Amino acid sequence: MTDFTTSHDGTRIAYEKVGTGPALVLVDGAMCYRDFGPCRSAAEYLSKDFTVYFYDRRGRGESGDTAPYAPEREYEDLAAVIDATGETPYVLGYSSGAALALQAAASGVAMKKLASYEAPYVGINSKKGVTPDYLDELQKRLDKGDNGGAVGYFMVDMVGGPAFLPLMMRLMPKVFAQLKAVAPTLRYDAQVMNTFTAPVATLAKITVPTLVMGGSKAKPNMTKAVADVAAAVPGSVHKTLPGQTHQVKDEAIAPELLAFFR
Repeated sequence: MTDFTTSHDGTRIAYEKVGTGPALVLVDGAMCYRDFGPCRSAAEYLSKDFTVYFYDRRGRGESGDTAPYAPEREYEDLAAVIDATGETPYVLGYSSGAALALQAAASGVAMKKLASYEAPYVGINSKKGVTPDYLDELQKRLDKGDNGGAVGYFMVDMVGGPAFLPLMMRLMPKVFAQLKAVAPTLRYDAQVMNTFTAPVATLAKITVPTLVMGGSKAKPNMTKAVADVAAAVPGSVHKTLPGQTHQVKDEAIAPELLAFFR
């Protein structure tokens, strides 16, 4: 069943909860929401040990959106979901959702413990010696109504996915339609990630116990990104999950969460 909470700026945020036990809030990455991405599966898998809350980030699914955007609005959205749990919960973030959760923790959003999986602080690739203005290029595509082009640009040019990925997505019309529907929120993830470089000074402000995870099959730049986060967060625990890619399996991440959280 869908419930709603209200963020500080009045934006309505949709969420669900499943399971029993201490509260755990999941934070999705780019283009993901309750019905598309890892969180529903993860929530069901973890529900025997936790009361799991998972939500649609603003502009996605059943959640609203309010201009102007700033990453701080999403810290407030997460805080609103946390308030809805009625306790100080554990938090797990995936990909850019991990970056969002880390930066929210640094800003003082209350959490019992925090786990992150592959926050993509992978840097910005220069082209012929020129560093592109990725946010501007992304916005140009969105302004033209080219949501599909924005999805491809984000996947390949911004986060370094293989060039065939957009074509593969287009061969799955239902999936590609879902991606295009949330493409306008890619500019939000781009702002959360800023220059795709770990904000060391910000992460150093985190005071909650933090588990920083990555997969053993990650590319070198992602492996470095995870290590940079682990080094920046005081007292963090750094784990590499054998055999895992950026699409981590529930059965691989769950034991690490149980050991760290409980």
